[in-house]
Amino acid sequence: MTTVATRPFSVCVYCGSRHGSDPAFTEAARTLGRLIAERGWRLVYGGGRVGLMGEVADAALAAGGSVLGVIPQRLEAREVGHTGLTELVVVPTMHARKQAMAEAADAFIALPGGLGTLEELFEVWTWRHLGYHDQPIGLLNVGGFYDLLLGFLQQTEASGFVDAGQQALLQVQADPQALLSQIAAASVISTRREDFSRI
Repeated sequence: MTTVATRPFSVCVYCGSRHGSDPAFTEAARTLGRLIAERGWRLVYGGGRVGLMGEVADAALAAGGSVLGVIPQRLEAREVGHTGLTELVVVPTMHARKQAMAEAADAFIALPGGLGTLEELFEVWTWRHLGYHDQPIGLLNVGGFYDLLLGFLQQTEASGFVDAGQQALLQVQADPQALLSQIAAASVISTRREDFSRI
C-alpha cells in the first residue's frame, strides 16, 4: 500500500457537522472511525467536534487511532474545533482546508452529510477524473441515504454527461468494513500524488 514519508496510511473522511435524522448515520460514523483506527490507519477530517464529524473522530481516538483535523478559522467556533485530536491544524480559508486535507490523504470516503460533504465529494471525484490524483474514493451509503443521488448520476450517464468509467471511480458500499476493504485493495495500485496547491 502506497504511503507518503513515514506517516500511516491516511483516509480523509467527509461527513456532516450534524447527526442527521437517522441514528444509523451516527452508528456508521462511529464504526468507520473505529475500523480506521483498528487497521492502523490515520483519520483525516474537517476538525470539528459536532455532528458526524465529532463522532468519527472520537471513535477513532477511542480505538487508539491517530486523527488529523483541519479547520478554517471562521468555522472553528461554529463547528467547535476538536481540541482532543492528535493534531488540529487551523487554516485561513475553506480552500486551504480542502487542499490540506487532500494532501494528507491516501484515500477519500464520504459519509452522509449536507452541502459541504457533497461539494467535497464531487470536487475530489472531479480531480480524480481529471487525473490530478489516483487515490480511491468511497461512498458509504448508510441506509440508502445516497440512493436518490446515485439514481440521478445514472440519469446523467444516460443523458450523455457522465460515462461508465467516471462512475466506476466511485466505490459504493453500505457496510463500513466492506468499503474499507475495497479502499485497501484499490490503494495497492495508487501511486501518483499531486501538488493540490496547483489545482
